Amino acid sequence: MPVPPAPLLLALDGNSLLHRAYHAASMEALTDASGRPVWALKGLVNYLARAAAHLRPDAIVVGFDCPQDSARKIDYPGYKAQRPEKPADLATQILMAPELLRAAGICTVVPRAFEADDVLASSARHARERGWRSVLMTSDRDAFALIDDLTSVLRVRNGGFDEAVIVDAASLKAVCGVDPWQYRDYAALRGDPSDNLHGVRQFGASRAARLLNAFGTVDAAWEATSQDVSEAVGELAAQQLHRPEMRQVVDRNRRLMTMRCDLELPSIDDMRLPLSYPVMRRALQAHGINYGPSLWALVGGGTPVAAQRHPLELKPWVYRKGLRSRVDPIPGQLTLF
Repeated sequence: MPVPPAPLLLALDGNSLLHRAYHAASMEALTDASGRPVWALKGLVNYLARAAAHLRPDAIVVGFDCPQDSARKIDYPGYKAQRPEKPADLATQILMAPELLRAAGICTVVPRAFEADDVLASSARHARERGWRSVLMTSDRDAFALIDDLTSVLRVRNGGFDEAVIVDAASLKAVCGVDPWQYRDYAALRGDPSDNLHGVRQFGASRAARLLNAFGTVDAAWEATSQDVSEAVGELAAQQLHRPEMRQVVDRNRRLMTMRCDLELPSIDDMRLPLSYPVMRRALQAHGINYGPSLWALVGGGTPVAAQRHPLELKPWVYRKGLRSRVDPIPGQLTLF
């Protein structure tokens, strides 16, 4: 008899998905009875419901950035300093989101001084220690560093859920050229402009991958001879890598990019599905958000007719002809994580 797969925890990055939903539906400008904007909230719930419908998780948790404090900004004041002020209607929905999800019965975590990424990392560890699998749903790439045999990333890109891709260790290697355990060094070398973290000069994606394929880690490259590094990435890049200030850049980036996996989380029982359909409907309707059959996977219902007629297959992330693309999955693809 085949062994059934381990239980699955679906963990969502609430901030990244809210931002994506906000921009995707800004023309709709849905508001509640009080005139408050709710279109990004509706989009977030839609992401959550559709992911649950296709992955059928046993438990779910949503993480958000702490709105008051940031341990990373205390460490490095320039962290995310270049970001413009959020539009007022987006900021309002970010503050409303945890309250809405908790009222709907969805386990929601807003860690003091830390971010949604840290909730994802802690959730993955929480699941792994219990023999569970986890899927981390986000629009950011940072979670790629968390991939392992029990952890995959469901990345939402431009185009919404229909363009979402499942990233596992094999597809990450095919596209980025590195293994998950190397991804933090890969990102530290490249930098992350969205977080105001510049990288090492001369190092883009391909050169960072070449260095890590040759030496495994940045630390090992620093221990190697200049000649060996030059042969791997070129003389100019080797010179930049060995400059003391560039070492400081890499160390800073790795420190700030490391996600906390030791946050205190609710028990897995508090994250379990199914949810109460009346409770969820009441919470959504209080914010002017009407949902019907799309909530079936969260509340333990059967597959609605529409889903039976128009099934959506999530595509794995692959490398083809130098492009990131989607191809038809092999049978059982969704069980690979």
